[in-house]
Amino acid sequence: MAELLFWPALLAYGEAAVAFVGEARRPGIAGRFATWGVRLGWLVQTALLGVQASRSEGFPWTSWSGVLNLFVWLVVGAYLIWGCRARFRLLGLAVIPPAAALLALAHAGGGTRAARHADYGSLFLALHVGLVLAAFAGFTLAAALAALYLWQERRLKRRARGILRVRVPSLSALDELVARTIAVALPILTIGIGVGIGRLVESGGGFDAVVAVTLVTWAVYGGFLVLRYVAGWRGRRSASLALVALTLVVATLPIAHFS
Repeated sequence: MAELLFWPALLAYGEAAVAFVGEARRPGIAGRFATWGVRLGWLVQTALLGVQASRSEGFPWTSWSGVLNLFVWLVVGAYLIWGCRARFRLLGLAVIPPAAALLALAHAGGGTRAARHADYGSLFLALHVGLVLAAFAGFTLAAALAALYLWQERRLKRRARGILRVRVPSLSALDELVARTIAVALPILTIGIGVGIGRLVESGGGFDAVVAVTLVTWAVYGGFLVLRYVAGWRGRRSASLALVALTLVVATLPIAHFS
């Protein structure tokens, strides 16, 4: 069943990615196809995760491939909060193609199969993984918004042809959304780290590479908020920092293995 659900989800995300490219070139009906492709793909992936959860004896997303599967679902879910609105439609061009590629990678690593034996079943630990990945999904969405900001700013400076034809939020709205998204995601990461540290203390475990990179990520995004709201960073500097900080999320996911 899990295998049968994977392919429709991947096809829907792939269709949406192609449609977003068409929407960027010639706005119109392609955007609607893209939106429905994302919605359908997310719903099917939700069913896939449900099958994995029902057939496992614990938390089934502990391997790096399982983490990618859950991460993709969270990123697309975060995108759906406002990404389907016409003004934010091109945000999908920065979110959905990488999401489809990561889902395919998760499948190749076995992360979309129904696991009968999970590495752990503790709700305490599952909360830790879920919160950390939810925060990472928020950071990823913030980076996509930052990329859209930089793209639109460049088009405005170059007075690109057809600039009024493509519906994009104002630069000030994008700039504020980047900061707000990170401001919401950082407390979630803080709670997730706290839960993880509590587990380490309880089990007598030690710090590893995943913990170290996660703490560095927390410090960098904390620094982002300080620079934003205390030092007054706005615009290009703020967007560029959000994109650079995403490299820490990218560095964490390949080594994430919770056991």
